[in-house]
Amino acid sequence: MIAPMQIQAPCVVSLSWRLEDAHGQLIDELTEPLEFLVGGDDLFPKVEEALAGHGEGHETTLHLEPEHAFGDYDAQLVFFEERSIFPEQVEVGMRFEGPPPGSTTPDMPADVIYSVTEVYDTHVVLDGNHPLAGIALVLQMKVHAVREATDEEIENGGIGDGEASLVDLAPPGTTLH
Repeated sequence: MIAPMQIQAPCVVSLSWRLEDAHGQLIDELTEPLEFLVGGDDLFPKVEEALAGHGEGHETTLHLEPEHAFGDYDAQLVFFEERSIFPEQVEVGMRFEGPPPGSTTPDMPADVIYSVTEVYDTHVVLDGNHPLAGIALVLQMKVHAVREATDEEIENGGIGDGEASLVDLAPPGTTLH
């Protein structure tokens, strides 16, 4: 009889989860298991640590402080831009890779995704923080399966086209998977 595969990098785990903030507010629930690469870019290191050495059927609850999840909130990544540099239909929730063209704040990092958080008649507020930055999280997860990773998955650092990743969770109220 072959022993069940234990989680160790690199391998693929099939997970379901429930993600809440520290106050018990639901952020995301993944009820149908999805596959993630352990040892790649799909999961936080603390999540991988909690899964290591376990196998199918393992359930755990993790408390993730901001530094182990989406980082601390950085007020320096919030800035105002003139409303005139944006499209007419700019709205809260729109995202830009780097400061928008025509930005009057040239010292903002270009490799950050900025979200529109407020729109006024004369200006727009942009925030480069992840929507969950600065938030302590509670992650309940269950391992549904474990398998060897393919060479392609290892080379890509993740599963498939990278649509599903705990690391890239979208803002609350949007679909994360």
